Amino acid sequence: MATTTTTVTTNGKKTSWEEAARAKREAILATLPREYLIPEPLPMPEEQPNVTGAFAHKYLSPREVEITETNAADIVTKTTKGEWSAVEVTKAFIHRACMAHQLLGCLHETDFANAIATAEKLDAYFAEHKKPMGMLHGLPVSLKDQCHMKGLDTTMGYVGWLGTWEGDASSPLYKTHESVIVNEMRRQGAVLYCKTAVPQTLMCGETVNNIVGWVRNPINRLVSCGGSSGGEGALVGFKGSPGGFGTDIGGSVRIPSAFNGLYGLRPSNGRLPYEGMANSMDGQNTILSVIGPIAGSVDSIRLLTKAVVDSEPWWEDPLVHEIPWREEQAEKVRSDGKLVFGVLRDDGIVRPTAPVRRGLEAVVEAVKKAGHEVVDWVPPKECDHKLLYEIANTTWGLDGGTDVFKAFGLSGEPPAPHLMVHVPETLQAEKTASEIAALNVRKRRVQKAYMDFWNSTAKTTSTGRPIDAIIAPPCPHPPAMENKFPYTFATTFVNVLDYSAVIVPSGVVVDPAVDKPDEGLTWRSDVERKAHEGFDPLIQKGAPIAVQLIGRRLQEEKMLAVAEVVDKALKA
Repeated sequence: MATTTTTVTTNGKKTSWEEAARAKREAILATLPREYLIPEPLPMPEEQPNVTGAFAHKYLSPREVEITETNAADIVTKTTKGEWSAVEVTKAFIHRACMAHQLLGCLHETDFANAIATAEKLDAYFAEHKKPMGMLHGLPVSLKDQCHMKGLDTTMGYVGWLGTWEGDASSPLYKTHESVIVNEMRRQGAVLYCKTAVPQTLMCGETVNNIVGWVRNPINRLVSCGGSSGGEGALVGFKGSPGGFGTDIGGSVRIPSAFNGLYGLRPSNGRLPYEGMANSMDGQNTILSVIGPIAGSVDSIRLLTKAVVDSEPWWEDPLVHEIPWREEQAEKVRSDGKLVFGVLRDDGIVRPTAPVRRGLEAVVEAVKKAGHEVVDWVPPKECDHKLLYEIANTTWGLDGGTDVFKAFGLSGEPPAPHLMVHVPETLQAEKTASEIAALNVRKRRVQKAYMDFWNSTAKTTSTGRPIDAIIAPPCPHPPAMENKFPYTFATTFVNVLDYSAVIVPSGVVVDPAVDKPDEGLTWRSDVERKAHEGFDPLIQKGAPIAVQLIGRRLQEEKMLAVAEVVDKALKA
């Protein structure tokens, strides 16, 4: 990819990509109210790695702390009863979101004036009708930059998309079109106030682009917030948002949720609406991206998911299944009492590092102590995770990089070295229709083999039914240092199978006193070596460790109930 400066046309003006990126970066900062600016100089990450908790409280009023440190489900309990006004809640989160961007660089767009106007209308509606306007009445909700909102840029981190409709400066859709998820949020009474940062191409376990730079983790600013919904994860992790929506094609909801100590849901394809979203490699249908919520509690994830489903999105998105909310799935989990978990300790490609192993075992011991059964999860050769890995890797290169390099070519900007798709020489030639068909057949056969293996576990469990969920690491390493995220497949195999998965924090954080780098291992692959060499407990100190709970396809209600069981066991 050439890195020479070319001319970019933004809002009718011609300039270099560097100047266009700088201007946008400054424009984002200019939208932050002056009273919400943190006094200069801002502390360096080395001086103040963790900017949550006591550090953030110094710049907030006690009332703002109370509001912003209440989870989304509990906020809605108050706003839908008129105990808290939508305006007060919205302003508190706007303040904290402004702080988050100054410290982490997590925002692409702000819409504060419209958000406050929306909150005022919601308060007026409640005052007149004595009832809320929807399930999310008065709840501020943030959105990943892929979501189109009227009046705002959608850049996906590309300088060449600034001031355009997905790179097309002549399109009448620029700043007029909105994604279906935006419509559903408005219908349910949510207050939309910002859009969050993403990496160029979206194919990255970190969040970095030439507009806002590398986005940091609020718990430890020396490490990544994850990707590609990293801006969302950083904002929610800093409590600058009570909850929001990201997307996930290889782990992009789950990795930021895990890295920022949060909860997140990767639903199966067709459960929540993706219609009208911007995307990379749009039209690639072998492994589809899905939209899912990120928040600070299981009940908040459930609330956001149910609010979308109850809006009946199948009337607006032709790919959404007409499946109303099924509370009976959750009730069955609660009534069954004993659950059976399969534990994936090693996917055969990358062995987990010490703190990840410790977090995984903490969850295993907690669910055992709560009376649940745990068995090892070792898929047979016909659905080995290496096969799933190969299918995913082939899928990402089906077009030979044509789509992403077209986007880079609009401005001449260079791709960040962090990206999974960034060097043309490493990509294979564009696949033919026959080759894509063969890949789809191969994927279907592996999906069938995995299904059969899962079904077969009914013969070995004490309950007489197949295991209820898999417990697995979302990453084999803690939140990564910059440009040291080598491996996404711990999450991506779920996308190949199109399973439902929920991230739950383990309660374990990196501790240099107990978490030591492994010595004397023979690396099974270059990616395993990089994953372990990128682990430094002194730099990653305090970074959170999570697990993903994996269920079968379209089991969102069940898996949220399973997550509730695991979360309760951990907190006990």
